[in-house]
Amino acid sequence: MKLLVTGGSGYLGTHVRRFFQADDFSRRASLDVLSLLDSAKAADYDVVIHLAAYLSKNPVDAENCFRTNVEGTVNLLREMQPNSVFIFASTKDVYGSHADDYAEVPESCSTEYQGHTALEWSKLIAERYVEYYAAQRDFRSCIFRLSTVYARPSEGNENSFVTHYVESVKRGWPIRWPVEGTPIRDILHVDDFSRACRAFIDSSETRGLYNLGGGRENALSLREIAEKVAEMIQCTPVVDESSPLPAPVPLNYISDLKRVRDDLGWQPQIGIEEGLRSLL
Repeated sequence: MKLLVTGGSGYLGTHVRRFFQADDFSRRASLDVLSLLDSAKAADYDVVIHLAAYLSKNPVDAENCFRTNVEGTVNLLREMQPNSVFIFASTKDVYGSHADDYAEVPESCSTEYQGHTALEWSKLIAERYVEYYAAQRDFRSCIFRLSTVYARPSEGNENSFVTHYVESVKRGWPIRWPVEGTPIRDILHVDDFSRACRAFIDSSETRGLYNLGGGRENALSLREIAEKVAEMIQCTPVVDESSPLPAPVPLNYISDLKRVRDDLGWQPQIGIEEGLRSLL
């Protein structure tokens, strides 16, 4: 089976590509999803895991978000062959503040516009294209609305907040909190994300739309994550309380994993303790 990871040199893609021994489609590999010639390479693969994206929430980057996340995705989808598999990395942020209505967020949570940035909106639009082209071109498709996926740092890539907190605790860098570090996130190790991709590939499901995160068992407040790391290495985190970050949207987020467990038989295998320790 030939497998391609777009964004395969990125923060998560580096690890996903190694997990599957897949080929890399990224600008570091001199390939661009906005190039029709480059995107045509997707036709040669049985599975495409599409992680490449423009992730800025800055309004000045709106055009780049829509071009990369929508147009770039469509360029790949047009090349997918019948019976191949396309896995799309979307985001929990498509729910926006609607997610705060749930203790554990299901896929039925509203995605109605409520101050979303171009990043979330571009991902949501791209999801619809995935569903359309999968039906039209008769290939299998899976959309994962990801919570916080974390991995070991890799050269030239920006870390997720989990990895950033671990590095900050280790090195004594000041940590800035939103809302005194009280927001809650369910965190997922990148290898568990890769296992979810494999579970869909190996399944008989034709279409899938799943929330994917660590679930209730792997949920902590931001402050608790840093404190747990500090406990592991027996130090005290340095916290900058003088310049807090703005509150995140949603404020708290824990994925409801029922659908992905029922359909794919998947659940996280790497707990918080083991996962955080792997970053040290």
